[in-house]
Amino acid sequence: MDQAIYTLHEFMLHTKNWTYILMGVTLLVYVGYWLFLTGRDEKIRKY
Repeated sequence: MDQAIYTLHEFMLHTKNWTYILMGVTLLVYVGYWLFLTGRDEKIRKY
């Protein structure tokens, strides 16, 4: 962060932006992990 935050409004916008970025990254990681876990299942053999 190379510029100063002078008002509460600027601070709130900055933290809100980072919150949305982190939420998006967390969602992508969660979906990737879920696909990794469910992709390892073997097919059920029907005799």
